[in-house]
Order: sequence, then structure tokens, then C-alpha cells
Amino acid sequence: MDVVDEITLTGLRVFGRHGVYDHERRDGQDFVVDLTMLLDTRRAALTDDVADTVHYGEVAEEVAAIVGGEPVDLLETLAARIADRLLTSFAVHSIRVTVHKPSAPIPLSFDDVSVSITRTRQVR
Repeated sequence: MDVVDEITLTGLRVFGRHGVYDHERRDGQDFVVDLTMLLDTRRAALTDDVADTVHYGEVAEEVAAIVGGEPVDLLETLAARIADRLLTSFAVHSIRVTVHKPSAPIPLSFDDVSVSITRTRQVR
């Protein structure tokens, strides 16, 4: 890939029921997702057609469905599910996903806890 353009979506807030504790699954909480998708946007720039790029509204809907869907224990698992789905569903070369859990059950004062992963499309 000789061109590395980015589409970034930050602060997508979605209610989910993820966590290792029973009360996290029962009560749920908000999760915040940030994405940076690397792709080639030259064709979209020439055609001015959303079909030639990644539609970030559709990306947001996919991410919301994952976060609001089947619970997992770990943020690492949730971030991997998001990355895997977006790499297979959209024309991105690689993606960086950060999942924030601002209400994590930590008995100390803190601003945020998050997990960030980067994944690249596998060439077959």
C-alpha cells in the first residue's frame, strides 16, 4: 500500500454488558470506542462518491451492534471482535481500535481505562 489515508471515528458511546463480574453483565455500562481506519481514499476523492470509500455511518452502526451485542469478559476480546468485523466488512487495509471503559469497577479514582489494538488485513 503506497498511500496511507485515515478515517477516524472517536468517542462512539454504546451501552454494553461486558466484564468479568456478574454485576457488569447484569447492570451494563457505557463503553466508548475510537477507530482509526487506514485505506486509500484517492478514488473517492476523484469520484466524490461515498461508495468509493468507507461509510463511517455504517462503520458506527457495525461497532454499536458489536458493543451492544453478545457480552465478553475482556476489553481485548471486544476490541478484537470490532477489528475483525471491520476488516472483513469494509475496504480498510488496517485498523486501530481503542475501547474505553470509563466506569470500570476499580475502587480508586481514575479517569479511564482502555485497550488499544492494531490489526491488518491478511492477504491471501
